[in-house]
Amino acid sequence: MIQSLKQNKIGILLMIGSSICVCIGQLLWKLATTGSAWLLLLGFGLYGLGALLMIIAYKFGKVSILQPLLSLNYVLSILLAAVVLKETITLVKVIGVLVIIAGVLLIAGGDKEEQDAAV
Repeated sequence: MIQSLKQNKIGILLMIGSSICVCIGQLLWKLATTGSAWLLLLGFGLYGLGALLMIIAYKFGKVSILQPLLSLNYVLSILLAAVVLKETITLVKVIGVLVIIAGVLLIAGGDKEEQDAAV
């Protein structure tokens, strides 16, 4: 698991950065529904930056490791909704977030080639 994380570290960090940009961009779109054009434009800019980071991330890691990291968008979206929009986080959402995080850790750290090489 550690070996897989080390080999894909730059790609993983870029993908996490992508998720952060995309989620904040989408949050700004939601906030822009009040009629604020600058929030809308800033949201598009962050969303675009997130897409660019994702494309660059693929240069530094395996798609099978990096692509599942995009599910972190759900985790970050729930957190942002609670903090910024004052939405309620239910027990079911907490369980869902924990399952997503566990899945991401298992996929990101469970690269079969590194496991086979260690044996």
